[in-house]
This record gives sequence, structure tokens and C-alpha cells, in this order.
Amino acid sequence: MGELLADLRAETEELDGVIRGLASADWELPTPAEGWAVRDQISHLAWFDDAATAAVTDPDAFRATRSEFLGRGESAVDELAAASRGLSPRLLHDWFRTARARSLEAFAGLGPSARLPWYGPDMSAASFVTARLMETWAHGQDVADALGVVRIPTARLRHVATLGVRAMPYGFAIRGMEPPADPVRVELTLPDGSPWTAGPVDAANLVRGTALDFCLLVVQRRHLDDTFLEVRGEVARAWAGVAQAFAGPPGRGRKPLGSGVSQGSTRWSGFRTS
Repeated sequence: MGELLADLRAETEELDGVIRGLASADWELPTPAEGWAVRDQISHLAWFDDAATAAVTDPDAFRATRSEFLGRGESAVDELAAASRGLSPRLLHDWFRTARARSLEAFAGLGPSARLPWYGPDMSAASFVTARLMETWAHGQDVADALGVVRIPTARLRHVATLGVRAMPYGFAIRGMEPPADPVRVELTLPDGSPWTAGPVDAANLVRGTALDFCLLVVQRRHLDDTFLEVRGEVARAWAGVAQAFAGPPGRGRKPLGSGVSQGSTRWSGFRTS
């Protein structure tokens, strides 16, 4: 938990550094997520950070409100973003900082195996924190794309890659498809050149490439055609088309950058895992 929390703090500081000092007009710049500006990406993170704190500090109260939120369907996250658009950039930035600080404080008192409610089955505290890091990185990518900022990839991508692999069955199941029984070998290179692997060495299906390309794919911020990933085998190719490391409805993903089509993305928080 100490390592996870340190990496979540670092990811938070990086995003905070990107949005710190932005002009008011920059907060209104459109991001690749259709209909969402920079401000919406940040309010989304802040709202779900507050929800995360509630899940830790008062799980019964969180469960009592969860059904109502989920009952609103796919429009819920867009409605939350719209409701926060009257906030000034300063107030929005303060909200993000305060909400994230409160959630980090709440997480600090947890053991890695503590069970927490979320928008789906309960999650371990370790998975919960990892999901918040993944969300911060993914929405931070939308912000960076809107601002034309190129982020330097870090070893924190290993957490996103872990969720991406664990979520393989979910990507199929949420689309009403039977998750394949055949395993997939994942061989990635982290930014410092060190290897990161998952799955049996002798698997017939393989995904190989940089951790950055893989993570961009599983959070649906890049189309497979815009990566240099090697995808070998029927199951691996099918997974590449449905991969999502986040909870909620199937994402629309992104069209290839050369297609001339607007780059839509899914907007949801967390990942349902054990």
C-alpha cells in the first residue's frame, strides 16, 4: 500500500503540474472525449475522489446512494460533468486538490486486502488505489492531448498494465461475450527498459510492445493501429478490440488518428476486481 499510495501521489502531482497556472480559456479546451473540456476531466476525477473517500469512511452510506447513481445509466457521468461547469477554474482546481488529499488520507489507514464498496462488486483496497491511479493517468492523458502536452512515461505504468491484464475477461463480459479460455502472454518494456510480463510463457497468443502503447490501448486512449504493439493469435486480436481497464459500459474507444473521425472515449471510474 505504501508503494501504491506513493505512486498515486506522484501521478496526482504530475497532473496538478499540468493544470497549474492554466489560463481560464485553457480549461475550456475540448479534449478527445466527445463533449468534454479540460474542466470536465478534472471535475470527473474530483467527484469520484469524493465518492472514494465516502466508500472508505462510510461504506454503508455509500452503498445506500450507489443504486440511485447506477440507475441513471450511461448518462450519469455526463450529468455530473455538466453540473460542475459553473465552477471557476480556481474553485475547480481547489476541489480536485482537496478531494484527492482527502481520499489519500482515507486510503492511508487501510491494509491492502481491506474490502471496499464501489460501483460494482467490492474491491480490495490495493485494487481500489490502483484504479484511482489508472483513472488519474487516463484522464490526465485526455488533458495532455487537449493542451498539446507530451508526458514523459514513468514506471507507474506497471500499475495500469496490471489492471489492463486483470480486466481482460471483463472487456468481453461487459459486451455480452464469453471470455476466452485461452491465455494471452503479455510482454512489455517499461520506460526504463526493464521487462514486465504476464501470462504463461508458452501461450499461443501474445501482445508485445512498450508499456505506454499497451496502457494507452487498455484505457482506450489510442486505437491499436496507432500503436506499435505486436498482437499475435486470435484471442489476443479479439482482446485488443475490447480491452478496457475501467468499469462501466463498453467504451467506444478511439478511431485511428488518420481516419479523420472525432476521437470519442469512455468516461467512467474504477475497475471491478478482487
